[in-house]
Amino acid sequence: MARSGIESGILLLALTLVGTGCGGDDESKAGSGGTSSGGGAGTSSGGASSGGVSSGGASSGGTSSGGTSSGGAGATVGIAQKYPGDQGIDKDPDVIFADDFESYADASKLWDRWDNTFQAAQTRMATETGNVLAGKQSLEFTIPKGTQELSNAVQKVLTTELDAMYLRWYSKFGPNNDIVGSSHNGGGMSAHYYNGNQATPGVPADGKNKFLVEFEHWRGEASTKTPGQMNVYVYHPEQRDNYGDHFFPSGLVMPNTSLPFDFGADFVPQPEVTPELDKWYCYELMVKANTPGQRDGRITLWLDGKQIANFGNLRFRDIDSLKLDRFNLSFHAHASPNETKKYYDNVVAAKSYIGPMAP
Repeated sequence: MARSGIESGILLLALTLVGTGCGGDDESKAGSGGTSSGGGAGTSSGGASSGGVSSGGASSGGTSSGGTSSGGAGATVGIAQKYPGDQGIDKDPDVIFADDFESYADASKLWDRWDNTFQAAQTRMATETGNVLAGKQSLEFTIPKGTQELSNAVQKVLTTELDAMYLRWYSKFGPNNDIVGSSHNGGGMSAHYYNGNQATPGVPADGKNKFLVEFEHWRGEASTKTPGQMNVYVYHPEQRDNYGDHFFPSGLVMPNTSLPFDFGADFVPQPEVTPELDKWYCYELMVKANTPGQRDGRITLWLDGKQIANFGNLRFRDIDSLKLDRFNLSFHAHASPNETKKYYDNVVAAKSYIGPMAP
């Protein structure tokens, strides 16, 4: 699995910084005010809802109901099973934030609940049959045809930083996705990866400054089936380069895939997964920060309620104060041979396993 110059391309999630995006998103591309209120907005709306965001609760959630240590979390009954169609899920005591994208008259209103969003011209609320999972609307991001790097994203800043968190969302790629190389195209969470609202790509994690985990797809060569294999992009203190590592379900770590990585005695290699285009899937990511001085950090991935990867024996931090402080949904690429879209719906962040929506 060749790296194909990934690190020159992966300027992490240029995601966020309107006007300062990674590796070349200039302010004229940023859309409407991507930094105008992102930094200070972290105390507003959904991020503090439910009152159940204490770091202690989140830490225990990361290892209990999710079942991440045994690898059996895919069969666990999640929060969503109590709320058919996700109706009322935002009131659950374990839920930190929930958005079904039904409340927005247009994409400019995303600022009402999210703390950072940009590329206004490339973001809209989709209403077409097939592009909406449930209800009447979904979130649509567009990457135009061209060779200029561009990032779309919405971000939520946590009012109470956490040791562990679960993030579930539904998403699908448009039918003509043909992006090769650097692309951040899923959901994730991070701990102090941003200075205010300024991303820090290319600055390695050192155990005290930051960590980041993004559940996404990687396609390094045009011969690889689009949109690429599922993986997690990780900034952690043992990363192999200035930019983040990619962990694949099989246990391969990129760059330098010939070098083994120790994911612990309970690690079970699983098949690589490439989704179909133009099809909705339920994604869920769990990140549990390690106890400083111990290797008990963990990342677990689910697809449609089935666990597809479980990475243990991880070190994210060396100090207790380094905690998760935001999460995001994104669609970024350095270039695209044609205009392509990605859709998101029914996102939930919580302290315990969420699972797919109940009918």
